[in-house]
Amino acid sequence: MNTSEHPFAQYIRILGKGQKGSRELTREEAHDAMGMLLDGKIEDVQLGAFMMLLRYKEETADELAGFTQAVQERVQAPAIKVDLDWPTYAGKRRQLPWYLLAVKTLAQSGIRILLHGGGQHTSGRMYSEDLLDSLHIPHCEDWAQVATALDQHNLAYIGLGQWMPRLQRCIDLRDTMGLRSPVHSLARLLNPLKAQCVLQSIFHPGYQPIHQQANVLLGQHALVIKGDGGEIEVRPDTDGILLGASDGQAWDEPWPATIGRQVKAQTLEAERLLRVWQGDETDLYGEQAIIGTIALGLRGLGRSHEAAMQQATALWQERHK
Repeated sequence: MNTSEHPFAQYIRILGKGQKGSRELTREEAHDAMGMLLDGKIEDVQLGAFMMLLRYKEETADELAGFTQAVQERVQAPAIKVDLDWPTYAGKRRQLPWYLLAVKTLAQSGIRILLHGGGQHTSGRMYSEDLLDSLHIPHCEDWAQVATALDQHNLAYIGLGQWMPRLQRCIDLRDTMGLRSPVHSLARLLNPLKAQCVLQSIFHPGYQPIHQQANVLLGQHALVIKGDGGEIEVRPDTDGILLGASDGQAWDEPWPATIGRQVKAQTLEAERLLRVWQGDETDLYGEQAIIGTIALGLRGLGRSHEAAMQQATALWQERHK
């Protein structure tokens, strides 16, 4: 009985043919492989093998760029103006998600922000989705709702499953596989509405320059930081490095701490976010994280670091005017 090899098998073989026989995917191969995955042309067993082989060896900038290109080609969205693309996939477990108050402050100032995330996939973490309603951030089900929310509030959240469900399925395999899939990392790059600037938080230091280079290859204007817990949130008590990609070039600059080291919160009480937002409570770490994160967004839109910090402080202090 003659059988023909599945077209996707070549990509599993490239990655999995032992220490001497395996190699990385080229950008073109990564593009084709992701296209087959997104078009439903692979088997479940192939999906698991492909994801875990990538996870084991770690993705390259060429692979991430090829994957991203395939995804962006399949985003079926109208032209919607966005200033900042804000992926939120990690969740917080050591500090409250102060970045959400930075997002609200930036949106109040007229900056249009798209938040997108992958659901509450890991126990013990607080996700953006948990707080959308209490913080009055529009939770959208499709691109039409996103367009309306951005026009009315300069802010919208949409889940990955609403616009790229096969990638959401890869994220949802976390409990089955026992490991996060490479899609957790890839999702930071996707920029579905082609925003002016993409903000990205990569927790593991080795991945940060890889994402920076992937943005260079894609021609995206992006800022990459090691945000708190993997979310786009500046840590105010730690000196950091900002990695940028602009006009096809990579660059970096220091992002100094603004306060000394702080003890992490013993419990995460979501209600404290509202109290700090309303001015009923102060929090040194939280408010400095908010200001630093506002400044990060402004830096992505062209301000210098010094000007961004000054404007961020003013925007936070005047948020109720």
